[in-house]
Amino acid sequence: MLKIVVGALAVLSFSFIASMAAAADRHAGYYYPALTSQETYVARSQTMASENRALRLGFVTGLSTLQAKLPYAPSYVIFAKGEKAEKMIIVGLGLQGFRTLYQARAQLAQLTAISRSTKFLQDLSVETYFTFFDVAKLLGFEQITISDGADFAHQVQLD
Repeated sequence: MLKIVVGALAVLSFSFIASMAAAADRHAGYYYPALTSQETYVARSQTMASENRALRLGFVTGLSTLQAKLPYAPSYVIFAKGEKAEKMIIVGLGLQGFRTLYQARAQLAQLTAISRSTKFLQDLSVETYFTFFDVAKLLGFEQITISDGADFAHQVQLD
């Protein structure tokens, strides 16, 4: 009997903690569905001393500007939210967007390739070492949420 009570308390505690975390994510249900998965990425980079909100907004604006110059509609949007623009959100668009977490991860890999081609990373001599997550951490992002905009939302905490 004691095992059943302890087990039930553990389940209730876990459910309470999970619901508190979901409640803390005010963007879920607005920009993307409730989180379906999470992970923590231990970055190879440290946050730059000169990081700030304007730098993060400039980064996502730069990526969006690159997309706008393409001869076709973008398959995803990328933007920053939070008081300090510390939360990056990437949402797939329509049938051309990603429909699975695996496709979303492939998009993140493509963003790594794009980041590695920048003069910024080349000047730091880390273009063969840093991933997109490392670049995001360097700029002061604390999390990245990627979603198909319909069925899944995966959140990466940058540590």
